[in-house]
Amino acid sequence: MYSKKRLSIIFLIITTIGISFGGLIIRNLNSSDAWQVAFYRGLGFIASFAIILIFRYRKYFFNSIVRTSWWGLFGGLFLMIANILFIHSMTITSIGNSLFTVSSIPFITSALAFFILKEKIEIKTLILMIFAFIGISIMFKSSIDSDDYNGNILAFGCALSFSIFILIIRNFRNIDMMPSSLIGGIFIVIVSFIFKEGNIFTSFHDILYCILWGAILNGFMNIAFIFSTKHLHASEVSFFMLLEFSLGPFWVWIFLNELIRFQTLIGGIVVMSSVTLFTIFQINRSKIKIKLN
Repeated sequence: MYSKKRLSIIFLIITTIGISFGGLIIRNLNSSDAWQVAFYRGLGFIASFAIILIFRYRKYFFNSIVRTSWWGLFGGLFLMIANILFIHSMTITSIGNSLFTVSSIPFITSALAFFILKEKIEIKTLILMIFAFIGISIMFKSSIDSDDYNGNILAFGCALSFSIFILIIRNFRNIDMMPSSLIGGIFIVIVSFIFKEGNIFTSFHDILYCILWGAILNGFMNIAFIFSTKHLHASEVSFFMLLEFSLGPFWVWIFLNELIRFQTLIGGIVVMSSVTLFTIFQINRSKIKIKLN
């Protein structure tokens, strides 16, 4: 068990570092707009998830999709919205603005779970949620001052949509909702094609980068996530996934000299610190429960 846990940690670190290059990829595209990026990234996403599900279910592949029923469709819908808003956000604002705002997902999920699923919120979590909200407010103020707030709004919409997707998954734990991600990928491709009115042609360079992003980076991340959740607590998995939000702005600064405004940096630090403390509290609580049992 120890070796599998250690392997899970290694998988998560490697794949999370890999997927953190998403911002760098989108900045290195030549001519593709957000809808074209979403289309080809979605194709890669579909390919990777289809392979995973076929390998897992084999001849019961289609049955696994049908088993998710209407909630699988709803989950895929919100996953589609989250992905499209995320890509659009990164094309109109800094990578730091997008990722720091999206890192608020754990708190948005907790708030929605409180109102919708009637899950209790601990005092520690509530305090950290307030600090995270302050951090997001600082980033929004910085964006408004520079007339760059649309990207933050889209990133917040992404975080909200993905949190709803998580709630759907959590509310149907007795069903394998992983096919819902495949449905989301299909929705992304269809909606992107419709909004571009079929004009999805772009350079081979951009297509290759987008498919690499969707299939290999996102695909491996999901494989690692599936494997790791069997041997790590959800809070521990969340802790390692914080690498994406913290490293993403760092890569575009190092390689492309994309600077982060001071207020955005301060707000991002507040949000990331809150999320880190929240995750540490969750890990410690899980360890206490194990000892008591």
